[in-house]
Amino acid sequence: MSKRPVITVIGSINMDMVTVTDSVPVQGETIIGERFATVPGGKGANQAVAAARLGGKVQFIGRVGEDAIGKQLMNTLQQEGISINGVEPVTHTGSGTATIIVSNGDNRIIVVPGANKEVTPDYVRKYHDSILSSDLVLLQFEIPLETVKYCLNLCSEHGISVILNPAPARALDAYDWKKAAYITPNETEAKELFSEQQARDRELDEKLIITMGEGGVKFINEGAVHHAPAYNVKAVDTTGAGDTFNGALAVALAENKPLPEAVAFANGAAALSVQRFGAQGGMPTREELNDFFTERGKEI
Repeated sequence: MSKRPVITVIGSINMDMVTVTDSVPVQGETIIGERFATVPGGKGANQAVAAARLGGKVQFIGRVGEDAIGKQLMNTLQQEGISINGVEPVTHTGSGTATIIVSNGDNRIIVVPGANKEVTPDYVRKYHDSILSSDLVLLQFEIPLETVKYCLNLCSEHGISVILNPAPARALDAYDWKKAAYITPNETEAKELFSEQQARDRELDEKLIITMGEGGVKFINEGAVHHAPAYNVKAVDTTGAGDTFNGALAVALAENKPLPEAVAFANGAAALSVQRFGAQGGMPTREELNDFFTERGKEI
């Protein structure tokens, strides 16, 4: 591949505070956990790291607090080879955080947006030229909704493909949804956001790539419904699996892989990610993903 695709991620940056425990406490109960760690996260940053490790030339647009956490988060992105020219500190609020409880390979998450609320349309507008230099743009819903709409409009006007990951689930009207090239909800988000619209809107239906965990991925390609099964692996921590899928999908599509091949590529990356602890900690490199497919007799 002669040219690395330019992927712009516009989204959230958080510090994840992760507690691993055998069981989740009920109201008023105190239990003893197994271990605790602070690890860089945020859906935007996670997806940026996934894309960068898999070969994308990634530039990030977002905000952090002017605090120790913010400096650490920016350093982490830089160490992954991600351009942070679009990341500026906010003085009046702290960096975003996420409290994550991991139990029996599954997770529960509480997000406090902090500086991510300052990723406003006016802020993003300053990086207009960077966005227009992109082969593909990746968006999520941990930043203000008006910013998501602004980015969808801008990219639509200039013919830049957008992958929109609608997490956490928030409603848009059909007009806005259709400005995305691909929409990547998980099964719960798809049911909440699209179950009624889907039945009467074929154009929207064909943009959906629905991730279903162990159930694989469902999507439509050239008018036919496809189901890509999940790989059979032992899950250690599912945190960040969806973000890995989205970052990998962005790389594959920016490299002009056909959609079924791009989904298979992203599915493999997500399968590798759940076998290690932490959202970004589990994200594979391109070499690791190539080895994963080689072991299974595939070449993607």
